[in-house]
Amino acid sequence: MIKKYVLPMVSVCALLSSSVFASPVLMSSDWANEACQEWNNEKVLTDSLAENWIKNDKDRGYKVMQIYRSDCANSGKIELTIANKNGKAVCVYGGVVKHASVDTDVDYTMWADTKRWKEMGAGDYGPMKAMMFGRLNFAGPKVEAMGNMGPFEKFLLLAGKVDSTADTCPN
Repeated sequence: MIKKYVLPMVSVCALLSSSVFASPVLMSSDWANEACQEWNNEKVLTDSLAENWIKNDKDRGYKVMQIYRSDCANSGKIELTIANKNGKAVCVYGGVVKHASVDTDVDYTMWADTKRWKEMGAGDYGPMKAMMFGRLNFAGPKVEAMGNMGPFEKFLLLAGKVDSTADTCPN
């Protein structure tokens, strides 16, 4: 009698655990939330960007970074909001876009094909090569970005550091 129920229960438990613990889709709002947490664990981002980068915010108290996978045509962008907190460049929000537009004097929009995000996330190449060969596109303060290549590279590595799946496009 008990054997009759064991197999179905095991199947249900396996199904539930796989959906509960599934990796977020690369560049989804769940991924952005995890990327925000990882940002805050990376000293190069929190400390190095606190010196000058975070201060270029037009006195708003934050900078916005919107990113997306360009080969996912019907997917929206995600957003990271970085603020100056106690002398550090801290990610205070990661998720769906909250700012309808970005101010390209201080904020960034970045996009690349999924393949390129995965390559950059794996450390196959950094931001300089990515931009020179058109693998990474962005709008924002280019001179500022060029002056922060080390932290910029650490940011790109988040695409590989945050566990994710790229088999589907984000909703």
